Amino acid sequence: MRPVTVYDIAREANVSVATVSRVLNNTAPVKKETRDRIVALINKHQFQPNALARSLTRKETGMIGFILPDITNPFFPEVLAGFDHEARKLGYTYFLCDTISTNEENDRLYDRQYERESQYLSLLMEKQVDGIVMIGGRVDLAKPDGALVQEVEEASKRVPVLLLNGSLPRTNLNRIAADQKFGAQLAVQHLIELGHRDIGVIGGFNHMTNTLQRLQGFRAAMKEASLDVRKEWVLTGGFSVEKGQEFTAKLLNMKRRPSAIFCMNDLMAIGALKAAHRAGVNVPGELSLVGYDDIPQASHSIPELTTISLNSHEIGRQAAQTLDKMIADRKVPQHQTVVPRLVARETTAPPRPASPE
Repeated sequence: MRPVTVYDIAREANVSVATVSRVLNNTAPVKKETRDRIVALINKHQFQPNALARSLTRKETGMIGFILPDITNPFFPEVLAGFDHEARKLGYTYFLCDTISTNEENDRLYDRQYERESQYLSLLMEKQVDGIVMIGGRVDLAKPDGALVQEVEEASKRVPVLLLNGSLPRTNLNRIAADQKFGAQLAVQHLIELGHRDIGVIGGFNHMTNTLQRLQGFRAAMKEASLDVRKEWVLTGGFSVEKGQEFTAKLLNMKRRPSAIFCMNDLMAIGALKAAHRAGVNVPGELSLVGYDDIPQASHSIPELTTISLNSHEIGRQAAQTLDKMIADRKVPQHQTVVPRLVARETTAPPRPASPE
C-alpha cells in the first residue's frame, strides 16, 4: 500500500495543495471548517506523527528552544538529560543552542556568549518554537545590562520563557532554581562538623549570582560556627579544572594553609585533587575537599568526591513539565525551588591533629 501524500489529502479535502501546506506549516490563515477537515484527514490517514496532529489542533509546533552556556561542562548535559526524558514523553523535540565553545575565561569570551544568546533568541522566534528554556549566561549575571534583560522580556511576550538556576532582575519571568546559598551552607557545615576550622573557598565569578549566593552560604556557615574567614583563602575567578589546580596550588604554597577547601563546582574540585596529588598532599588525610553540582565524574574520581547535589536531572525534568503547562496556558508557580543535598564520599575526613612545635 503506497503512503498517503499531501496531494491525496488535498484531493480528499477538495482543497488545493497550497491550502494543505498552509495548514501544515501554519503560514497563513485558513477557514476553521477547512482546517478542521484537513486535520481530520491527516489523523485518519496518519499522514504525520501524533506530534504534528497535536500541533495543528493546538496551533503548536512541538518544538522548544533550549539555550545553555557550555555543553562541555558536565552539569548542563545532566540538566538536559532530565529535560529530554520528560519532554519526549510530552511529545516535544527541541533546538539545542550552545552559546560557548571553549573553556577560556575572559571578558571578551563572555561578551560573545551574550551575543550568541541574542542570535539564538532571534532564531528561535523565526522557528516559531512553542517555548524557550534558558540556563546560565545572562540569567546568572548579578547586574545584567538592561538590553540583555529587555531581549528576554520581549521574547516572553511571544512565547513562554522559563529560566533555570538564575533570574533576571525586575522581571516576572518564571524560573526553577536550586537554593544555592543553602547548598553552600551544607558543604561548609559538613566540614565544620568533621572538626575543620581552617576552611578556604575557591572558584566562581564575583559578577555571577550563583557565586555570590554560594559565598553567602559559606560565610553564613562560618559565622554560625564563630569561625573567621581569611581573605587570602577566598580565591575567585573561574569554574574550570585548570583554575582549580591553580588556586589550590596557591593555597598549598601559603605559610599557613587551610585544612579544607570548599570548591564552587566539581570541576574546580577535580583540579584541586590534581594540585594536591602533585604537591604530595593526601586527600582527605591532609586536605579535605567538597565540590558542588554532583556531576557524573564526582563519583568516578579517586578518591570519590564529596559534593553538593543540585538534583540536576530533576531540575531538567521539572522544567519540561512546567514549560508544557505554560505552553498550554495553565497556571504555574512563578518561582520553584529545588533543595540541594550533601553527597558524602571519600574526599572529606576529620583534620589531622596538629603536630607539636
